[in-house]
Amino acid sequence: MEKTEAHWVASMTSIAQHKDQKAFAEVFRHFAPRVKAFLIKSGADYALAEECMQDVMATLWHKAHLYDPSRASVATWIFTIARNRKIDLLRRYARPEPEDLPWGPEDAPDQVDAIALQQESTKLVDAVRKLPQKQRDLIERAYFGDLTHNEIAAETGLPLGTIKSRIRLALERLRHAMN
Repeated sequence: MEKTEAHWVASMTSIAQHKDQKAFAEVFRHFAPRVKAFLIKSGADYALAEECMQDVMATLWHKAHLYDPSRASVATWIFTIARNRKIDLLRRYARPEPEDLPWGPEDAPDQVDAIALQQESTKLVDAVRKLPQKQRDLIERAYFGDLTHNEIAAETGLPLGTIKSRIRLALERLRHAMN
């Protein structure tokens, strides 16, 4: 028999408020294989999907109190955790391990390459200075301040579309100036 959303919400509430192991086991039995299948379909290999699914279910157990039924269904909340966890794991695995990093001094760059890089850098700094102030400010926040467009919108109060348009125009001007 297929469970209703109200059933899953009640299970999550019971897990959050009473650490109900029976409710957790039921949620686990239902969602764990679905999460694993979702991860495999989205490109994760079997081992990553298994690790991620276990992590998602552990997160569900420990953070059930954060679930808000007014914001999302139980399934949406669980699959969002799964998607985010998969991204986190892929980032962790993509980082080079210390033994993969080169040891010792690197070869000194060729003098011609060093001069060319310095000239390009000077040209770029000059091109950024020549941007209109509004565009320059956003480029500096996005690329030098390492902020996302959403973070810039929150800081400046500008609409997200305006930020994206100004950055796109600024990048086009920089591309043109660098050629």
